[in-house]
Amino acid sequence: MKSKKIIYVDIDGTICDTPFQHNIDESSQYNKATPHYARIDVINDLYDKGHIITYWTARGCVSGDDFTELTRNQLEEWGCKYHHLEVGNKPHFDMYICDKSFNSESFFHYKESGLP
Repeated sequence: MKSKKIIYVDIDGTICDTPFQHNIDESSQYNKATPHYARIDVINDLYDKGHIITYWTARGCVSGDDFTELTRNQLEEWGCKYHHLEVGNKPHFDMYICDKSFNSESFFHYKESGLP
């Protein structure tokens, strides 16, 4: 491996589908999340290659509810490999612009195409 990278991965809409009610942050909706196992496999491969994986989610950042236990249990059930989990401390935003970020759809499409 060339160099170990620190990789932050979103959860909802990235490694799982989560039904949402517009502008509502409810645990009942997070309970209904369904995993994308192919995407989880890609992230697990990055972990296996020695990269530092942190799952970072905005769950609870609007409501103030703590979804850490639910989220940790889901990641375990889905077979996610990671070093750190950050729940509820991700800012709530409508758009994120950064020179180091990938749109999840573009990233996984890139990986599905067999690109490194």
